Amino acid sequence: MLMRTDPFRDLDRLTQEVFGTPARPAAMPMDAWRDGDKFFVELDLPGVDPESLDLDVERNVLTVRASRPELDANRSMLAAERTRGVFSRQLFLGENLDTEAIRADYRDGVLRLVIPVSEKAKPRKIEIARHDQERQALTV
Repeated sequence: MLMRTDPFRDLDRLTQEVFGTPARPAAMPMDAWRDGDKFFVELDLPGVDPESLDLDVERNVLTVRASRPELDANRSMLAAERTRGVFSRQLFLGENLDTEAIRADYRDGVLRLVIPVSEKAKPRKIEIARHDQERQALTV
């Protein structure tokens, strides 16, 4: 059977566009991890002016926007692999994170986010009332 389109090739192409490849990584490669009561996210944004960075949180979606200036049209480029113009990435945060207390720091081309676990999501001890002690106190 002859197929005009290969759905697996199309899926592979879409995956490469979203996640990147070793030769051409995604626009904002990211590392994320948890350490204790905090989540850390680092996004690589080399060559991005800190003034162009924009972070928004709406409900539980964190959107990171950045821009890198367009190349000089008069240049004769040999390779142009870095994303230019405005690009963004969205992170879907869990309900257990405190979106009101997110901290962001941009240093050496890396945007670092620190997202704490909300107080209501942290494990806590619940004191158990012992009714047998109250009865003893009443009967004595």
